[in-house]
Amino acid sequence: MRLGFDVGGTKTDAVVVASSGEIVARMRRPTGWGRDAVVATLVDAVSDLAAEVGCAPVEFASIGIGMPGQVLPGTARVTHAVNLGIDELDLRDAIGPEFGVPVRAENDVKAAAVGAFALRGVERGAQGHASSMAYLNLGTGIAAGLVTDGALWRGARGAAGEVGHISVDPAGPLCRCGQRGCIEAFAGGGALAQRWARPGALPVRDIFDAADDGDPAARELRRGLAYGVAAAVRVLVLAADVELVVLGGGVSALGERMLNLVVSELEASAAASPFLRSLHLPDRIELLPAGSPAAALGAALIGATAHEQEALAHG
Repeated sequence: MRLGFDVGGTKTDAVVVASSGEIVARMRRPTGWGRDAVVATLVDAVSDLAAEVGCAPVEFASIGIGMPGQVLPGTARVTHAVNLGIDELDLRDAIGPEFGVPVRAENDVKAAAVGAFALRGVERGAQGHASSMAYLNLGTGIAAGLVTDGALWRGARGAAGEVGHISVDPAGPLCRCGQRGCIEAFAGGGALAQRWARPGALPVRDIFDAADDGDPAARELRRGLAYGVAAAVRVLVLAADVELVVLGGGVSALGERMLNLVVSELEASAAASPFLRSLHLPDRIELLPAGSPAAALGAALIGATAHEQEALAHG
């Protein structure tokens, strides 16, 4: 069995995956702040999951961990995980010796892309399972992970899928990166909350509710969100020709309220372009189901390669 973790800024989602690919146990717990607290969260969860499935921690084949920040491909070294209070952390050194199990890390969005691809294959079987897919994470920021034939595609320097800072309107809102009109400036949860500038625990939901009530500022922000997400879908399909774009992340919790607006935006742009109509973009997007363990599952699948690499290293 393999362990997979999705370490977020507020909670950690963990799964145990059997050799068949089935998730046999799952738990969630609060994520600590800072290096030591994050490591403690993971160590405790490994022990608890082992007890739940009736094995010793050393019996797990591998541990895969998805985290925000930058991860050197093929390693467990995470840097710039600012949402967790971590500048640099080698999870292989921090956790591996504790249990004697191979450890590998991956950026959380890329891990979610692998997991979403796997889950969709299980749900649909071979028939109707896309061979290429983009997972578009709509959270505080905007980023995507690309999967082809089950393998994560990182690009030459690991930047494949970083669509959030593509400018789609030079006269658009100012983005934190310094450009104007970035996709993230239109559709990122952080940017929307800043522009809304009203108190509330769920500002994007508040924007949609206020827009439904006729608030002109909310309507403009909601329209911009649909415009930004639709632009990201077009970029991903035009650049990589993926068969499917799966929308996930916190903003996607709005569900059909958001999806219907994005579809309308795509249909409006296609109405003026025979080329865009030929791509059938509205038919190539879907929502990740609410509560999906995609990121934790993807981390477990990526972690399995750590076991393979360690076996090769030790002959």
